Amino acid sequence: MQASNPTVLVVGATGRFAGLVVPELVRRNAKVRALIRVPADAGKARQAGASEVAIGDLRDRQSLEAALEGMDGLFHIGPAFAPDEAAMGVAMVESAAKAGVRKFVFSSVIQPTNAKLKNHASKVPVEDALFSTNMDYTILHPANFMQNIAAAWPSVVEHGVFSEPFPKTAKVARVDYRDVAEVAAIALTEARLSYASLELCADGMHSRVEIVSMMAEELGRPIDAEEPTFEEWAAKAGLPYSDRQMQILAKVHDHYAKYGLGGNSLTLRAVLGREPRSLRGFIRELARQAADAA
Repeated sequence: MQASNPTVLVVGATGRFAGLVVPELVRRNAKVRALIRVPADAGKARQAGASEVAIGDLRDRQSLEAALEGMDGLFHIGPAFAPDEAAMGVAMVESAAKAGVRKFVFSSVIQPTNAKLKNHASKVPVEDALFSTNMDYTILHPANFMQNIAAAWPSVVEHGVFSEPFPKTAKVARVDYRDVAEVAAIALTEARLSYASLELCADGMHSRVEIVSMMAEELGRPIDAEEPTFEEWAAKAGLPYSDRQMQILAKVHDHYAKYGLGGNSLTLRAVLGREPRSLRGFIRELARQAADAA
């Protein structure tokens, strides 16, 4: 059973995704300790709601054990496309178990058993490690994050084009990570999601043709869907990844080109007790923000 006011360590608490988990935990009366690598990020972590900050590195077990001391729960999300993501995740599981953490929530990925996608398959050893502990766990399997569209939004507004390096007709399941964050916070503060592995998707699978139609309606002007090569797209995206990481990402997009990405909203709807945030609603928010900034 969960502690009534648990203390929770949040990995990557100042990041784009784990940073959304912190306020959800605070809203449920949890006390958050933020695990960060850079001391200068401490202010940002506290602004998000963390009451404590621990400086640590996922590759340094000693720092992990120190950060986990006294924690009831842990939220873990691995660094995207890191070559040793699995090893870091397993180290975190082992460190948490050693520290006596009672609840471990892991933000994994949809279809983790897809061995063709290394960034998906790298989650499997972490999940497997959890099964061999006495910790209560909840494993989250989120679809493609809607926040990736937000990252491209300034270019959409400026150029009237939304580009992704796979066919514009490919249908991809997506999820608003704010909903994922809410599920994570529920799992860390309540007992009802114990030992669950949860596929988390918004309703529907949308092609880029459908997405630009939504964008055009919300912005009140035409938006085109383009199909650049991966190299063309990557040159403009400016992602902070190594060549190896970019190769892994290219294979993800190759998979989308051939098969899209399937997903079902049933589980997310059941956990939240409401409709998941929709892609239409997400785009509407982006459009309103753009209008307010103009």
